[in-house]
Amino acid sequence: MRMRSIFSLLPVVGLVASALVAPVLVSSAQAQAPGGPPPKVTTAKPVVREIVETDTYTGRFDPVDIVDVRARVTGYLEKVNFTDGATVKKGDLLFVIDRRPYKAALDQAQAALVSAKARLNFSQTDLDRAQTLSKSGNISEQVTDQRRQASQTAQADVDSADAQLRQAQLNYDFTEVKAPISGRISRRLVTEGNIVITDQTLLTTIVSLDPIYFGFTVDERSFLKYQGSLGIGMGETQKGKGVPILIALTGEAKPTRKGTLDFVDNRVDNATGTVLLRATVENPDGFIKPGLFGVVSLPATKPYQGILLPDEAVSANQDKRIVYIVADDGTVSLREVKLGPKVDGYRVIREGLKGDESVVVNGVTRVRPGAKVAAEASTLPPSKT
Repeated sequence: MRMRSIFSLLPVVGLVASALVAPVLVSSAQAQAPGGPPPKVTTAKPVVREIVETDTYTGRFDPVDIVDVRARVTGYLEKVNFTDGATVKKGDLLFVIDRRPYKAALDQAQAALVSAKARLNFSQTDLDRAQTLSKSGNISEQVTDQRRQASQTAQADVDSADAQLRQAQLNYDFTEVKAPISGRISRRLVTEGNIVITDQTLLTTIVSLDPIYFGFTVDERSFLKYQGSLGIGMGETQKGKGVPILIALTGEAKPTRKGTLDFVDNRVDNATGTVLLRATVENPDGFIKPGLFGVVSLPATKPYQGILLPDEAVSANQDKRIVYIVADDGTVSLREVKLGPKVDGYRVIREGLKGDESVVVNGVTRVRPGAKVAAEASTLPPSKT
């Protein structure tokens, strides 16, 4: 009996639920019925101004100058005269190798030169005397020739002794290892008391920081585009004169460093199909270190009048890109466009617009071609970023 009473109530509950739902359906149908107020949208004319399209590439910073400092004479390292990681200037004293053996060799070479010059003076005087006696017939021609030969040999000995003295002086000077360039020095790789060997022992390295190079590679197709539009790679490029670029370091949202593209390699790499480009970047604060990565923004076109819209104004229709144009009477029409890259936060419209149209920039989902809308006009800022 209880089960029958429960089932007998089910039709009544269904009627009540239907009565509650029916007004909602009617209200929704009335909201969609023709004659309702047109949807509200925001329109704006595209931004038309001079722009330059840019391409981005990842590259690495390299020093303009880098030197491996090595010993040029063999000996015991006597002194290290710099602080690890310090900035040094060209000519600063870095290392001192035990100078005593080379000072002794230098003194010996100086003495040998003095002795050679004394023998030359004696032989020259002896030759002059022989030439005088030969004129009066008091000495044979053979003796004169022998003294002339002795004088010439003495002159050669002087030249040899002089060369040995210069070599000894060089070796003595090489015991003081000086900075060949200005820049940031690395750590000492050899400590005092160790023996260093000529041209083998690496003492430290020095890299220059200001300016600094930034190198990156571009594909063949892009290189041909730059070569045709910007003249990159055509003719000789002087240092400091070239295409200006901007570089963003790792973690930076916007480029912060300015540089000049002043070198293009002379061939395309057969293995990768890319071309090496290099820019010179000012680095007065030394903040950029060799080996860091960066993202370069390279101008891809010459300046031209571009038509710009926010991405929110562009819709997709299968594989096409469209925007909605609002006429003076509020009627919406569809316009197919071709897109370019983003510039200053806006999307470049390559084809499809003239720049004087009223485009729906807010409320795109509420419009359809042929319908009317209640448009509220607005003005886009010159830059969105």
